[in-house]
Amino acid sequence: MVSKAAENGYDVAQNNLGCLYRYGEGTEKNFEKSFYWYQKAAENGYGNTQFNPGCSYYSGRGIKVDKTKAFELYKIAAEKDYVLSQNNVGYLYMAGKGTKKNIKKAIYWYNKAAENGDKVAHYNLGNCYRFGIGVEKDETKHLIFIKNQLKMDS
Repeated sequence: MVSKAAENGYDVAQNNLGCLYRYGEGTEKNFEKSFYWYQKAAENGYGNTQFNPGCSYYSGRGIKVDKTKAFELYKIAAEKDYVLSQNNVGYLYMAGKGTKKNIKKAIYWYNKAAENGDKVAHYNLGNCYRFGIGVEKDETKHLIFIKNQLKMDS
């Protein structure tokens, strides 16, 4: 049923079919087919699906690794307030992967993701305050971000 809807151009079904192939649910894992359907969904404008092909480009699952393309796709989704992409964009700016290293922009995106409830972003910001990376070293803020991250785990 999902494959028929995907083949008929239904973007939600295309994204879902990409997930089924990625995780091998109801079918054999196939990263190439997963990437194909993620791309189709993104081309058809499904939500923030630039995140999924971005993951494929970053990891090399179904497509050759291309950190620059991953960054571009993550950034599109991040600008549409997709929280996982916001943290990933922060990380890529921090590490200088797929884009020029920019600590100030990394902190900006970590903050956006943390404001939107991403626990990994809370952890990342906590470490920035702990070590004074891009912000003034502040043990109190470090502990606040770490505590917030731990609260999200419970």
